[in-house]
Amino acid sequence: MAQPLLCVRGLVKHFPVKKGLLQRTVGQVHAVDGISFDIAEGETLGLVGESGCGKSTAGKTILKLIDPTAGEIRIRGERIDALTRREMRAYRRQLQVVFQDPYSSLNPRLKVRDIIGEPLVNYAVSTGRELDQRVTELAIKVGLSAEALDRFPHEFSGGQRQRIGIARALALHPSLIICDEPVSALDVSVQAQVINLLGDLQREFGLSYLFVAHDLAVVEHISHRIAVMYLGKIVEIADKQALFTRPQHPYTEALLSAVPVPDPEASRKRIILRGDVPSPVTPPPGCRFHTRCPYAFDRCSKEEPEMREVVRGHHVACHLREAQTGANETATLPA
Repeated sequence: MAQPLLCVRGLVKHFPVKKGLLQRTVGQVHAVDGISFDIAEGETLGLVGESGCGKSTAGKTILKLIDPTAGEIRIRGERIDALTRREMRAYRRQLQVVFQDPYSSLNPRLKVRDIIGEPLVNYAVSTGRELDQRVTELAIKVGLSAEALDRFPHEFSGGQRQRIGIARALALHPSLIICDEPVSALDVSVQAQVINLLGDLQREFGLSYLFVAHDLAVVEHISHRIAVMYLGKIVEIADKQALFTRPQHPYTEALLSAVPVPDPEASRKRIILRGDVPSPVTPPPGCRFHTRCPYAFDRCSKEEPEMREVVRGHHVACHLREAQTGANETATLPA
């Protein structure tokens, strides 16, 4: 089996909760609490879940924009989680990011040509006429005109600004781009254009994506595999077709039931989860979803389920699956 481009094992990120005049630590926010996954060369892994589940924090931790509390992050087998900022510089060219807000992620005082060319200047990749030529090529590649390079970010629409961000991310020929909800702030028609652009660039340059989003329809369109996250944990990870047709975790089933159906005559049974998402400061014991799960039983509140392969390539962390499913069989959630 080929070595994955990105390998994440037991990744943890806790943020201290401080109170009082002396700012003593009184607790921890369990933003990311032991997640593991791989991304192959040229693959897109969608990371989905409710707001606040820790998916964006996971992306920033992998990029070392924030330091992990524990766990391993490997790029082509090389461990990077313990590297200093100086040591990480060599890996920055391989890891790039497209942020959620296409306006705040761009420097409003720089022209577009300077924004796109900044990574090339920082790494002394090109200068002078060669730099101008490279910046122009990148702009055209993402659907911008050469004339747009001498304008400022505020002169563009949201979709055009996101294209600028994508061009900047492409400048250093990265292997992995982490897309942190790159289309959630855009109109639906523009979302489709940006998603299609990302797909075209992936095929042309062999890029890998970690695509963080909460819109399952968008994730289904662009991803090869999908990981479902709940309260800091990955509860299910599978090929997109298997996940959408045969979800194995009750939380995934509930998420899919909320996806709008384009056919006005079609009906779908909506699953309404009881209660609210627990606090990440004091997550519930056992399975973190048991407080809202319609199928929970005694074991769920006492023992944390392990991630296991229920069918080939389909992994789920649920006691229900362990109780009902053999290693090479599949099952249907109770009615």
